[in-house]
Amino acid sequence: MILHIDMDAFFAAIEQRDNPALKNKPVVVSGNSERSVVSTASYEARLFGIHSAMPVFMAKQKCEQLIIVPGNMKKYQADSKKIMEIISHFSPLMEQVSIDEAYVDIRGCERLFGSPLQIALAIKNKIKKDLSLTCSIGIAPIKFLAKIASDMNKPDGVTHIKEHQVENFIFTLPIGKVAGIGQSAMKTMEILQIKTLGDVKKYPLTILTRKFGKLGQRLLELSNGIDSSRIETNYIRKSISSETTLSKDIFDFETIKQVILGRSQSVGRDLRKKNLVCENVFIKLKFSDFSQITRSKKLDAPICSSSAIFHQAIALYEKILLKKKIRLVGVGVTALKDKNTPVQMQLIQDQVRPKEQWESVDTAVDSISEKFGNNIIKKAALNNLTGRNPHGK
Repeated sequence: MILHIDMDAFFAAIEQRDNPALKNKPVVVSGNSERSVVSTASYEARLFGIHSAMPVFMAKQKCEQLIIVPGNMKKYQADSKKIMEIISHFSPLMEQVSIDEAYVDIRGCERLFGSPLQIALAIKNKIKKDLSLTCSIGIAPIKFLAKIASDMNKPDGVTHIKEHQVENFIFTLPIGKVAGIGQSAMKTMEILQIKTLGDVKKYPLTILTRKFGKLGQRLLELSNGIDSSRIETNYIRKSISSETTLSKDIFDFETIKQVILGRSQSVGRDLRKKNLVCENVFIKLKFSDFSQITRSKKLDAPICSSSAIFHQAIALYEKILLKKKIRLVGVGVTALKDKNTPVQMQLIQDQVRPKEQWESVDTAVDSISEKFGNNIIKKAALNNLTGRNPHGK
C-alpha cells in the first residue's frame, strides 16, 4: 500500500498555530500589495472562494475581513523537515515531492506498525502531537490513486481505497481529477464523451495516442489500474524557479530584461546551493489579462551559472512577439542533475573556460551573500529595480 501525506493549508496553518489571534480567521500568506498573489489560504478563507495563486486584490474583494500574513520560508522549511523525519520513521521508502507532501510505501511495515489505516492514523497523531498541525492522507494500492485519495477528505481526513475497490473507483473517477490533463485535453475529452477515467477503456491505444500523445498510453494504463511510477527515495527536485509579480503591468524590454536578470540570479544561487546543474531553462510570462505562456530550451551542456541561465532566458524572451503588457515574470530550470555527474567533454576546450570563470564568480558572490545577506552584492543592472541610483557606488 502507498500513503500520500498532504499537509492542510500548510503555510497558513503554521501562522495560525504560532499566532492564536489568527485561529478560525480567514488568513492568507502573501505579500500585501495589490499586485501580490495568494501563496496559501486557510480553510476559513477558502470558504469565501479564495485559493492559491489568486491575486490579493481579488481575495480582498471576496472577503473584507481577510488577514494577510507575510511568509516565512525558513520557518516553513524547518517544520517540513520535522514532518519528513516523522514520516520516514514508519518506512524508509519515502519520497518527498514538495515542502508539504510526501509518498511512503508501507509494504512490509504492517508487522511493526499495524494496518495501513493504523499507520496513517499514527502518522497524523504524531504530526499533531509534535507540531500541532493537521494533514490529510490517502491510502491506495497504487501511487496515483493515493494522491487523489488524500484530497477527498480534507482537512484532517483519511481516505482508504482498498484493493477490491480500485476497479469501481477508477470507473467513476471524474477524468478532470487525473493529473496532467489540461484545458486542451479536456476539450478533446468532451468531444470523445470521456467523463470518467473508466470511459478511457472505450477507445483503443491508437486513437488515444493520436489524440493525446504519450498521455494517451498512461491514461489507458491508469484506467486498467496500472501505475508504473514508483517511490523515488533518492528524490532530486525536478525544477527550480523564481517569479515575481511586477508593481505595474509593463511593456518595456529593458525593464523586463532587468527582472529576468534578477530571477536568473535567484535560480542560479539556488542551483549552486544544492550542488545541482540544469539541462533546460524556461521562462514564464503572465500578461495583464492573466493569460500566461511558457517557453523553454534544452541545453547542449549542463549549467549552474546565473549568467548562463540569464542569457538563455533572454534568448527565449527575445523570440516572443509581445502584444500585451506583462504582469508577472518567472525564470526556471529543469532536468536537474548532481553537479558531479560525469558528462561528455567538449571537443573545443577553450569554450569551457568562460563558463568556469563565471561559475567561480558566482560561487564567490554566493559566499558573500551567505555571510552578509543577499542584497549586499548584486549585478549593477539590478540597482534600478531597487530604486537605487545606477551611477552611485
